[in-house]
Amino acid sequence: MHKLSKKNIKIGILGGTFDPPHIGHLYISKIVLKKLELNKLIWAITKKNPLKKGPYFKIKTRIKLSKKITSKEKKIFVHYFDDKIKSTNTFDLLNYIKRKQKKAKLYFLIGADNLMKFHKWKNWKKIPRLAKIVIFPRDNYLIKKNKYIVLKTLKKKDLIYINSKKVNISSSLIRKF
Repeated sequence: MHKLSKKNIKIGILGGTFDPPHIGHLYISKIVLKKLELNKLIWAITKKNPLKKGPYFKIKTRIKLSKKITSKEKKIFVHYFDDKIKSTNTFDLLNYIKRKQKKAKLYFLIGADNLMKFHKWKNWKKIPRLAKIVIFPRDNYLIKKNKYIVLKTLKKKDLIYINSKKVNISSSLIRKF
């Protein structure tokens, strides 16, 4: 992983299977880099989402495609951590990155669609201790506090809502073609 020597380092993490990676991932990455003035953004590609069925593309293909789509972006880095941390869980990933980048402030990006099952993630209540949760709008997912357990439970200061246009594309939509 690329080390940064500055004191006030801001690192974003976009985790997922990227099955396949697409312009929607790139779009939100560019927005968050600019809006939160991040030093870098890590695309943390995981072998499998514990809450979904197995991926369509092999991990090597997804890494290769992710590196290709981000090749012109100087601040976006593609990494595969599962073997290093022996886990596919966000909490373990953030813990690992925090240990490597002790002084960094971490920002974990999720789409509003992830709010529905966030309370099922391993150690979900502890994730804000490691990173601010940055929430992007997604089609058909209104962000209503009383609708999601995660929004009722976590503190307002742990969440950052990004106002951007919704990109009507998803990996599952691409796989249907």
